[in-house]
Amino acid sequence: MPTITAHSICKSYHTNHYTVKAVDHVDFTVSGNESVAIVGPSGSGKSTLLNMLGMILPPDEGSLQIDGQDITLLGDRKKSAFRNHTFGYVVQDFALLDDETVYSNIRLPLLYNKVIRRSEHRKRIYHAAEALGISDKLRRKAGKLSGGERQRVAIARSIVCDQPIILADEPTGSLDADNKENVMTILMRLCKEENKMVIIVTHDMDVAKQCDRIVSMRDGKII
Repeated sequence: MPTITAHSICKSYHTNHYTVKAVDHVDFTVSGNESVAIVGPSGSGKSTLLNMLGMILPPDEGSLQIDGQDITLLGDRKKSAFRNHTFGYVVQDFALLDDETVYSNIRLPLLYNKVIRRSEHRKRIYHAAEALGISDKLRRKAGKLSGGERQRVAIARSIVCDQPIILADEPTGSLDADNKENVMTILMRLCKEENKMVIIVTHDMDVAKQCDRIVSMRDGKII
């Protein structure tokens, strides 16, 4: 099972007038099928840290290792392949293609995966949809789904390549109480039963308390 180790990573944003240190020399380690919630006020650096851990944003300083490999040293092509095989991403606005079917939305990561054969796509899509209880929605356009159904599609897409790490940025932020609880039940089940590492950014302490560990951020630092 994977281990993520970030050592003294930093990320700054520059304007003409000032510099914002969004993540300021953060050390962070997660191992195995652990679930971790990253909490803190708006602007504390939560999402920036998550995007660095998921190789979407490169750190300005420091090192990021996954299973002992320093992925900051990889070239763009290897980094892209590594990211696709390792991480499943779930975002608050779902990032679905509304005019495409649920089947096509779940398939997207498979199209970028050079290891999984196309002959396996259908089986994997149906397996992910079944796990999320949306197998009856596969031929429906994503834009016709409810908020809870859309989030389930987003989670199915995040696991269709059997990525070991799920990164979720405010996955329940736009959901009502019932759907919020359903999504967290699914994420925790994937963590414990499917041995996925789950890292969640949230402002909701009810969500955070369901995770194994809570990490608090303020002003770019873990406190």
